[in-house]
This record gives sequence, structure tokens and C-alpha cells, in this order.
Amino acid sequence: MRTKGPQLTALLIAPDRDLAQQFLMAAEQGRVFQVTGEMKAYPAGQSVEMRLRQAKPQVVFVDVSSDLDASCEVIRACCGLDPQLQIIGIHRENNADAILRSLRAGAAEFIPAPFEISTQTDAAERLRRILQPDEASPHEPGNLTVFSSAKPGSGSSTLAAQTAFALKRATQKRVLLADFDVMGGMIGFYLKLNHGRSVLDALQAADQLNDGLWSTLIASHDGVDILSAPDTPFAANLDSARLHAVFEFARQNYDWIIVDVPVVFQRLSLMAISEADQAFLITTSELPSLHLARKAVNLLNQLGFPRDRFQILMNRINKRDEIAVSDIEKLFNCAVHSRFPNDYFSLHRAVTLGQAVDAHSELGKAIEALAGKLIAPLTAGSAKKSGVAEGKAQLSYA
Repeated sequence: MRTKGPQLTALLIAPDRDLAQQFLMAAEQGRVFQVTGEMKAYPAGQSVEMRLRQAKPQVVFVDVSSDLDASCEVIRACCGLDPQLQIIGIHRENNADAILRSLRAGAAEFIPAPFEISTQTDAAERLRRILQPDEASPHEPGNLTVFSSAKPGSGSSTLAAQTAFALKRATQKRVLLADFDVMGGMIGFYLKLNHGRSVLDALQAADQLNDGLWSTLIASHDGVDILSAPDTPFAANLDSARLHAVFEFARQNYDWIIVDVPVVFQRLSLMAISEADQAFLITTSELPSLHLARKAVNLLNQLGFPRDRFQILMNRINKRDEIAVSDIEKLFNCAVHSRFPNDYFSLHRAVTLGQAVDAHSELGKAIEALAGKLIAPLTAGSAKKSGVAEGKAQLSYA
């Protein structure tokens, strides 16, 4: 296997000599990294600075299996000496604690034994993008769309998840599905995920996020990256600055970010909507849901959100429902973007199997249509919004 670029020069710091020998043999076979120097013990004091000046490596491999505390100190020291230096933790196994601690200390990547060539190549490509960014073609920030509801149980999570899968099928671009319902998120359950990491881990590490750390936080399902809600309900307030940092990291790494949040009256949901390019408020045709949806629209108007920021999605529509779209729009004084049929059997099958709804079912067709509406303005050449778009409401929360 050949790499797509020149070998990256590397320094190896590894007290575990068996691990070091295994890595050196794998590196020689892979021809991805060129190890130009070794340190057989964790350096102390100024010795690491002197060795870095001598070797001038692009990458430092640090053995994090011999002594995790000491190795993290070495990683922090290397990062402090040269912020552009890329650190990779190596370990005898795919140890979750070692991964998180080394990445939080500043490592950009983590590679466990047996150091497969494909793993080396993938890590090197990610590092090259950091070391030699292509300034001629900067990445446009991804589109962030929030799904919320006026009344619990209206189907926000279902529509968010299925829209993410539909966008992936339609565009083949990078899609993130993030479940920020930290009190009772259901997307992980629907998709039968058992990942162990959640949005809370992402928020905790918001100021340290990098590709390596992010890869430990997400799961993948049908080509869509999933950032799950925590297994244990979390009742404390979330920091808006950390939420913004996570969203901005996602924008720089994904083309589409679909965010599921709790009912719109919660503080977290309002913070997410203030960050979004567009938000959907899901309601059903039942009177209690319509009543709460009208209150929600009034609240969003009072908070100063532009009318084009949020729209209504009508879910679980039966053929016998006689309420016309025009009547709903008059009731809410807000546009109804899309309607979705009450296709119980297609949805039940998808949830039972933990997969996307059949695209040929009635519900599947409606989901595909929604994805098409989201894609259309971008494919038509409309300017994509970046960060917090111009004109977004500047809100503060107690």
C-alpha cells in the first residue's frame, strides 16, 4: 500500500520496548511514517525540548500503555513547546481510558497495536490536512438544522433521524445526527446503539475537540455519524459557549448537522435554535399539540427569531384529518413546511430493525421530499450560511 504523500518524520517515545519494536516493524512495512529518532524513557525537564530541536519531527509517537499519567505529561509538554507538532498515542490495545486521556492531553490521534497499515495511512492523511491545509479550497461550514417539538411524543426524534439518513442517501456527503435531548434522548435506542459516549462528553471537551477525540465520541449507522444522548438523564444547565463550540466543530467537519432537541420551551432547545440555519417545530393534528405549537410560535416570535428561521412540520396526518394547511398557517401565523403521514407499520418496522424507514413507503417518500427541500437551495447555488449567520437573534439565557 502506498501513501498519498511523502512520509511524515517521527520521533518515538516508548519505554515499552516490545511495543516499540512492534511499532517500528509496522512503520517500516507501512512506509507512512519515517521514525528518525527514539527515546526509551519518558523524558523529564528540558530533555524533551532538546530532543525535539535535534530531531525536528512532524509527529511524535508516545507510548501511553506503560504509564498513562507520565505519558500524558509528555504529550502536554510537547504541545506546549510546539502547538503545530502532532502527537499520536500508541497502546497495546484499544483502551478507552487511554484514548480519552491522551487525546484530552493534546494528542491528535491514537493508534493501537497491531498498527495496521490502513490505520497508519488514515491517520497520516488526517495529519497532512492539518499540517498542509488546502487554502485554495476552504471547507464551507455545514448546514445545521434543529428538530424540536411543541409537545413530547410528537415525533421529533423520528423525523430528525430519518431526515439524516435521507440526506446521506441523497448527497453522499458527511452527515452528523446529534441527540441533544440530554434528559431523555431516544435516537440511540431507536438505532440500537451501545456506544457509551455522548453529547455530554463532547461538551466537556468542547475546547479540546480534534479529529482523534471526536472519533471516540461518535458511533456510525448507515454512513451517518451519531452523537448520542447520555444513558443517564442530565438535569443541569448546559453552558452556551460549549454548545456553540461543539456546533462550530461539527460545522467544520460535516456538510449536514441534524440536531434533535427537547420540547421547544426548554432553554437548551432555544439555545440550539439560535445557532441553527433553520429549525423545524413538529406538531401533530391533535388539539393539545396544536395549542402548544401556537404557544411555541408566539414564544419564538417574542424572542426575536426571524420568521424564516423556523417552520412547522405536521406529523402523523391521517387521510380523514380535515384541517387544511392554510387553516393551520392562519392559526400559527407561520408557514407549514411539510406534512408526514401516520404510517405506523413502516415506522414500527424501522424501529424494530433499528434502520432507516423504507424510502418507498408513504412515510419514506415524505422524508425524501423533506430532504429534497433542504438540499434544493444549496444545489441551486444559494450562499451557504456560516457560523452564526447574519441576522440571527442574539439571545442571553439566565
